Amino acid sequence: MQSGGKNLSGPTGQGNPWLKRALGEAASSAARTNTFLGARYKRLVKRRGHAKALVAIARNILEIAWHLLSDPDARFIDLGADHHRRLVDEKKRTARLVRELRSLGHDVTLAPAPAPS
Repeated sequence: MQSGGKNLSGPTGQGNPWLKRALGEAASSAARTNTFLGARYKRLVKRRGHAKALVAIARNILEIAWHLLSDPDARFIDLGADHHRRLVDEKKRTARLVRELRSLGHDVTLAPAPAPS
């Protein structure tokens, strides 16, 4: 009996060579910037290597372009190079504050805050 298999890395598909080259150049440039994509490249290159990190960034650029072209109301907003650090910091801070409140004898229930208008 065999359960579902794993998706291991494999060769990229055969696509448009001109688009592939353009996305590769864009990814290479994005990797050197102080943006979300640049930070993502720096995180990926540590464990996956230069080539695979560039392919991942190129795919991210293609996904961003697809979303912008398919939805006329969509706008691109760069999350910033420190997005993941801020996200981890916020989660750790929330967990620490909940722990402190519980140690003081409070019953803590978290609910999402309404979006600011």
